[in-house]
Amino acid sequence: MYPSTASPADAYTKVGIETGVSGASPHKLILMLFDGAIMAIGSAARQMQANQIAEKGQSISKAIDIITNGLEASLDMKVEGELGARLSALYEYMCARLLHAGIKNDRAALDEVAGLLAELRSAWEEIADDPAVLSANNARR
Repeated sequence: MYPSTASPADAYTKVGIETGVSGASPHKLILMLFDGAIMAIGSAARQMQANQIAEKGQSISKAIDIITNGLEASLDMKVEGELGARLSALYEYMCARLLHAGIKNDRAALDEVAGLLAELRSAWEEIADDPAVLSANNARR
């Protein structure tokens, strides 16, 4: 099921993530995407500090992938209209800043994107208790 090179801790983490995803509401899945992107940026910052160039590139690529293929891809422009367009532009800006950070070893750019993601995550988390969001999530299950 898992490659023999994976440690038991890695396997446990993978199962935990898969279980969390399969049982999560759409709202929770977006929070998980924010968390994943923020964690990847944190890893990139540590790798930048340690001069681990290849690993830094992989972490930045992972963050960009989560932002582009997770957060931005989840936008529904028909429903979200102008807000969706603004979020899409912000996600594109974040990806450009992450590319810049990787090329120029710019820690401030990493911190900027991590801060933007944290703000968006916080706002997303606040609406989790909104009765309309709760009823929509329950209707989808």
